[in-house]
Amino acid sequence: MMTLDNRVKRSAWREPMVWLVAAIPAAAVVATIALLVTATRSSGNNDLVADEVQRTAQVQVADLGPDAAAQQLQLSAVVRTGKGIVEVLPVDGGFDRNASLVLALHHPARAALDRDIALLPVKTGWRSDGEIDVSHDWNVELRPADGAWRLRGRWSSGQQATYLRPALAGE
Repeated sequence: MMTLDNRVKRSAWREPMVWLVAAIPAAAVVATIALLVTATRSSGNNDLVADEVQRTAQVQVADLGPDAAAQQLQLSAVVRTGKGIVEVLPVDGGFDRNASLVLALHHPARAALDRDIALLPVKTGWRSDGEIDVSHDWNVELRPADGAWRLRGRWSSGQQATYLRPALAGE
């Protein structure tokens, strides 16, 4: 079809502006759906601290009793891995050398990777078979089975050992 100025009239679907008017909102809808799917699939422990927390309105309360007990006993330890073992070596304080311990490893972002390792007493400290994946960071917690005290630390990726101490600062 010819117009007055001798040009052929194009269909509206051949105009790029029409496609942009439709494509931009469609892309926003697809991105929103993808974001919602990703958010629902990654549910789990999103807290940086794996403590049981009591929430009342805007206030969050956690029990610091085990940290205070570790500080009072002046406990500290080194955890290391390699050659098929996980080993805890006491550095300072009055550890009960006959009690078994629990080493809790918390992934900073993915709760599905969290794990607990039971450690049995040996001559030099405590030990368990297995290794720790050091390809990423861990939040580490060491405690006895009864939870009377706890030591904490951060295991940086690539390191073979980390130092654990009470979460409360000394006086």
